[in-house]
Amino acid sequence: MSAAVKYTLGRIGLFVIVLAALWLVEMNLFLKLMLALVFSAAASFFLLRGWREEMAEEMAAAAERRRAEKERLRSALAGDDDEPKTS
Repeated sequence: MSAAVKYTLGRIGLFVIVLAALWLVEMNLFLKLMLALVFSAAASFFLLRGWREEMAEEMAAAAERRRAEKERLRSALAGDDDEPKTS
């Protein structure tokens, strides 16, 4: 499973858990949702650190691959290929 998917599902899961805990408290629904959002974000900062770092590394590697492919394509379009041309 992708690190981004794991992290996203973890964030959603934390939100649902906090919202379920707040459901028992008597207050406005909008306020419950906002508090659940804030508390789950704070909790995910600590609880999901490993998945967040894994996702960041995965995204950095993908960006590096895209950059290298872009440079390779620019070189190919400019005629600076490393491959010998046969006629």
